[in-house]
Amino acid sequence: MEKKNIDWGNIGFGYMQTEKRYVSYYKNGAWDQGGLTEDANIVLNECAGVLQYAQTIFEGLKAYTTEDGRIVAFRPDLNAERMMDSARRLEMPEFPKERFIDAVDRAVSANAAYVPPYGSGATLYIRPYMFGSNSVIGVKPADEYQFRIFCTPVGPYFKGGAKPLTICVSDFDRAAPHGTGHIKAGLNYAMSLHAIVTAHRNGYDENMYLDPGTRTKVEETGGANFLFVTKDGKIVTPKSESILPSITRRSLVHVAQEYLGLEAEEREVCLDELKDFAECGLCGTAAVISPVGKVVDHGREICFPSGMAEMGPVTRKLYDTLTGIQMGRIEAPKGWIHVIE
Repeated sequence: MEKKNIDWGNIGFGYMQTEKRYVSYYKNGAWDQGGLTEDANIVLNECAGVLQYAQTIFEGLKAYTTEDGRIVAFRPDLNAERMMDSARRLEMPEFPKERFIDAVDRAVSANAAYVPPYGSGATLYIRPYMFGSNSVIGVKPADEYQFRIFCTPVGPYFKGGAKPLTICVSDFDRAAPHGTGHIKAGLNYAMSLHAIVTAHRNGYDENMYLDPGTRTKVEETGGANFLFVTKDGKIVTPKSESILPSITRRSLVHVAQEYLGLEAEEREVCLDELKDFAECGLCGTAAVISPVGKVVDHGREICFPSGMAEMGPVTRKLYDTLTGIQMGRIEAPKGWIHVIE
């Protein structure tokens, strides 16, 4: 398919409306067969469950053009499973895994002209989401739902390269103990908006949230998991029941162990330990790894030896290897690359 006439090398990380999107409706206890539509607008009653009680979940993944010209998605099965987990937690109907992957295929195929070419630095961002759609005035789960997927081409998350970030230890809590921090619910991100605006106003790029129980252990940022590198080259990721299980983070840990021969450990990470790490990064779909150069804890600066100029050497190897797998330059583990016909 002929590509759209877009300046692929200069698009930002934002929304660009494409031609088709997938939608399936849940009513009377079952999902309909679903299908594609050209209509990008959604009409809801003023009392819809999503508007009144924030009953909505979502996912994020990408489609790429590989070096040999195929269009692929990266581990969509894990996004499907995570969305099913999110649905169960918010008393929403699960959208079956096989149907999720088929819906991704159909949405991407219908918008193949918007999948950026290999080497452009751009990708097609895929946003599956679900919400309660019928009228709900009492506090209870909705009875009807919509599952949708739209696609939008996006440029690199960081224009001009991933420069190390300066982040601050937040005074706000991202999630409550035994709450919803481990699922991808819209309400979690709404909770973080005031905190991130406050951080930006104070000159920081992101927040570091601590555990809400003791406020001594590192959790995550508003939209990414942390990954640390010790001075002897070990990978350490924080462990907590209120951290979102990042697919990118899990993939990077596998890459560290199986491709780079590094030791990796998931454990509780105390704030007091930060001074002992050599490198720090934020893991997520948008940027893969965003390097962190400095953490500021209420005026106390914790500077990582990797510095503020560029990614640390281990973080760079992790980034290059995972993006090489995604783009087809490096052989992928079985099941990681899903080809879209």
